[in-house]
Amino acid sequence: MIILVTGSAGFIGCETALQLLARGDTVIGVDNVNDYYSTSLKRDRLQRLAGHSNYHHYEFCISDYDQLNAVFKQHAPQRVIHLAAQAGVRYSISNPQAYAVSNLSGFLNILECCRQHQTEHLVYASSSSVYGANTAQPFSTHHGVNHPVSLYAATKKSNELMAHSYSHLYNIPTTGLRFFTVYGPWGRPDMAPMIFARKISAGEPIDVFNYGNHRRDFTYIDDIVEGVIRSCDKLAQANPLWNSDSPDPSSSTAPYRIYNIGCNKPVELMRFIELIEQELGIEAQKNLLPMQQGDVPDTYADVSELINEVGYHPDTSIETGIKSFIAWYKGYYS
Repeated sequence: MIILVTGSAGFIGCETALQLLARGDTVIGVDNVNDYYSTSLKRDRLQRLAGHSNYHHYEFCISDYDQLNAVFKQHAPQRVIHLAAQAGVRYSISNPQAYAVSNLSGFLNILECCRQHQTEHLVYASSSSVYGANTAQPFSTHHGVNHPVSLYAATKKSNELMAHSYSHLYNIPTTGLRFFTVYGPWGRPDMAPMIFARKISAGEPIDVFNYGNHRRDFTYIDDIVEGVIRSCDKLAQANPLWNSDSPDPSSSTAPYRIYNIGCNKPVELMRFIELIEQELGIEAQKNLLPMQQGDVPDTYADVSELINEVGYHPDTSIETGIKSFIAWYKGYYS
């Protein structure tokens, strides 16, 4: 197939593109390579794609409708995996306008191009952050998510609503994936695993928020990519049992689905740090601090529907995942 992957210089986007290429698909990559974090890391990721003859790269922001539409017109992608977004919970507190441009205007452009060019299926990144003030665990896509605690989460919830309107109006199959904490080689340097590895290696203290009482559904990158591609391959279908008197948030009479994509095995933050310490051979200095604004104490994904409906099987243990991540970290950063 011809598959458009936005955010192809990103952590999940690059790994997804590589797996699609490995199975013989043609991948059209779009990324603006912005400086939210290290552009050199993004360029190095792109170098991993550059040697593939079936990879075609375009560098612009998805908020530019004319350029995006031109790419759709030239390549006519059958499927779209939309992973480009302005990421980060805390960055959304200090830079809210960036989220309106990329996550709202940019997503609308993706939907419009899918409509104009009869795209078979749109798979897009949502986030576990949409659960916000919810406390019922594990998080289920059947729960309401109307109380986000960050603007980033609010934009991701907005994406789900926008996708539903296009699925309803134009019969476009859309699948939203609520990602739970993704880690592994080539990961984002603004996320906890990379921050911990860097600071512990340098002998600097690490900030441990909520006094280390967080639990996170850490999910290894290979498991995430498997779920993304399996979701792309299975077109969203209307739910014939959907009841408007008791509406299910995860499905619809339109071809619209929402799934959690995580490991389904939350890990104590202190255990996660302990494993990094073991692999680095260095004990961390810890600053125990209260919870940050916009954060949540625990994440725990119910992924049963993704398992049952698309055959998703996350099977990388936290011990194996951290070992692989730290081996890559040592090599990449010498």
